[in-house]
Amino acid sequence: MGFDFKEYLAKGRLFEASMACPAATQNLELNTKNRDASIKADYIKYGPLNIDEPGNYWKDLAEYWNTTLEAAKQTLCGNCVAFDISPRMDECMPGQVSDDSGRLGYCWMHNFKCHSARTCRTWAKGGPITEDSVSYDWQERKESA
Repeated sequence: MGFDFKEYLAKGRLFEASMACPAATQNLELNTKNRDASIKADYIKYGPLNIDEPGNYWKDLAEYWNTTLEAAKQTLCGNCVAFDISPRMDECMPGQVSDDSGRLGYCWMHNFKCHSARTCRTWAKGGPITEDSVSYDWQERKESA
């Protein structure tokens, strides 16, 4: 599937055509680099690696935020303001976007494909992004920064 520039131009949607899929959705090496950096960065700590066996991830996150374990477990990528699951982002994904434990989306804060059942220390309430217009707004702001 993927983003079809010519199709958007043919439909008179020049703005959307100019907003190509984020590079990390199309380049596995870049996505992996950005994801791995987000795992290692102390201010991000993306995880847990295995959501079925999270180890101390949620406990450590609760301590970091000075909150309860239950509250920490509610702060997921799937409900983060930067988690993009808009229709246009689904088209940018290279394959299936969901499984039994959640779905794949795009993280505008850290520029990689992330899973809805994970989280990070920069989580912010207000998501997910479900409308193309909001997705384009995030991309436009990232590119102009």
